[in-house]
Amino acid sequence: MVKIGVLVSGGGTNLQALLDAQKRGEIPDGEITLVIASRKKAYALERARMAGVPALALPRRDYENPADYDAALLTALQEAGVELVVLAGFLCVLGEKMLKGYEGRIVNVHPSLIPAFCGDGFYGLHVHEAALERGVKVTGATVHLVNEVTDGGPILLQKAVEVLESDTPESLQKRVMEQAEWVLLPKAVSMLCQKIEKEKHQ
Repeated sequence: MVKIGVLVSGGGTNLQALLDAQKRGEIPDGEITLVIASRKKAYALERARMAGVPALALPRRDYENPADYDAALLTALQEAGVELVVLAGFLCVLGEKMLKGYEGRIVNVHPSLIPAFCGDGFYGLHVHEAALERGVKVTGATVHLVNEVTDGGPILLQKAVEVLESDTPESLQKRVMEQAEWVLLPKAVSMLCQKIEKEKHQ
C-alpha cells in the first residue's frame, strides 16, 4: 500500500475528493496517511481530522527562507514514510530538496488545459479570470507531475469543461472543480500508486 501525503493551503475541496474516492475504493493501491497545510487555519486540516487522517500545519511564514521551509516539508513527509506527494491547492512553490527527494512522485492539479493559462501567477481564480478575458469556449483541468518549471511537468490526465456565456470566474471555477479536478485527481493518484506498487515488487 502506497503512503500518500497531501499538501494543502486552503479549504481542501480536492483533498475531500481524494478522501471520498479512497472511501469508495477507487485508490486500491494507496492510502492517505498525512495532510500538511501551509496555513494554520486551513479548513483542509479539519477535513483530514474528520476522516481520521493525521494532519499538521507547517506555516510558510514560520520560516525565513524558502529552502528552510522546503527542508522542513521534506523531513515531515519522509518521517511519515510518504511515498507519493499530492499538491491539492498548495500555494507554496516547492524547492530543490523536495523536487529531488520525490522526483517523479509529486503530482499537481491545475485548473486549466495546460499549456493554456498556466505558469507563475496563474492559480485559483486568476486562472478562470484569464480564461474568461480571453474568451475561450473550452477550459478544463490538468493533472501533471511536478518539476522545477511551474506547471511544466509531464501531463498525466486532462479533461475539458465547456465555458458558458453567463460564467463568472466563480461559477467557472466551481464547474471546473466538480467536472474535472475532482474526477481527474483521484484517477491520477490511483494510477501512480499502482505504478509505485509495481516498482516495489520488481
